[in-house]
Amino acid sequence: MKSLPLVSIITPVYNAQETLERTLVSLRRQTYGHIEFICVNDASADLSLAMLQVFADAVGAQDGFSAKIISHTKNKGVSEARNTGLNHASGEFILYVDADDSLEPDAVESCMQEAQASQADIVYFQWCLVFEKSERTMLQPYCASPLEAIQAMLAGRMRWNLWLFMVRRSLYEDHTIRFIPGANMGEDLLVTLKLFVHAASISLLDRILYHYRQDNAGSISKTFSVQHMREVETNILEVERYLRESKYALEIGPGIDFLKLTIKLPLLVTGQKADYIRWTNWFSSSDRYILQNRTASLHTRLLQWLASKRQYWAVRVYYLLVLRFIYGVIYK
Repeated sequence: MKSLPLVSIITPVYNAQETLERTLVSLRRQTYGHIEFICVNDASADLSLAMLQVFADAVGAQDGFSAKIISHTKNKGVSEARNTGLNHASGEFILYVDADDSLEPDAVESCMQEAQASQADIVYFQWCLVFEKSERTMLQPYCASPLEAIQAMLAGRMRWNLWLFMVRRSLYEDHTIRFIPGANMGEDLLVTLKLFVHAASISLLDRILYHYRQDNAGSISKTFSVQHMREVETNILEVERYLRESKYALEIGPGIDFLKLTIKLPLLVTGQKADYIRWTNWFSSSDRYILQNRTASLHTRLLQWLASKRQYWAVRVYYLLVLRFIYGVIYK
């Protein structure tokens, strides 16, 4: 009997003891019969490593499962942790699971069935945003080709988080795709777009398979530090270079500018005027495309247009009415 293709699941872990248990339980419950779990302990100072060791011992007793724990001697950040995981992976496909999230029990099995049926290099799926007392279904659009998916991601219509994709490992190895060490914000975007540039085919599995935990509803409005902005810029500039030199260079149009507008949008939902001013000064050459991205919602384009006109009072009103009420009250 032919053995099942091996799937590598990479989980970077840093001081995750409060959330790690539910993640590890969801990994152990996978119904697919041939998985290697690669857990990268990024110099955690809490009980994360001990929890990983218990997990590895338990996994070792299950047929078809294996677990590797690789520890960094000092904290290097998620990009290098993921690189370490990739360097130790031997599966035919790669899947990421973060240390505070969880998978449906048949997630890997379903993805592998879809990959084998469609011969796709990348299988992507739906996900759920989990709050303290509620959850929200988040849908990825159907895209018929890698180019269509790239265009959707650039326009902000499709999420680029790596945990939404099961990817053939040969795409990483054949094209030397890795994360930029130290650039830990926007790292998913960079690697995902590079993978889609080289994918021959993709397939949407229209089921919710991933549960992304948002413990603090207020953190939806993320405030970027100066360091975070520099890391994002590093990844965005590499994305721009890579796409301009790719086979899709003539087909992305103003997509890079749409992307820059999407990337800096969180600065408009913090409630802080200082962040609105930083929004004004960041990727400012892309502001002329605000009204052209019809994929973005009307209220998003209006918010960006108001910010571009320095109408910060209106941006503040949006924050109070929409973010504080909807995310602070409804999605708890």
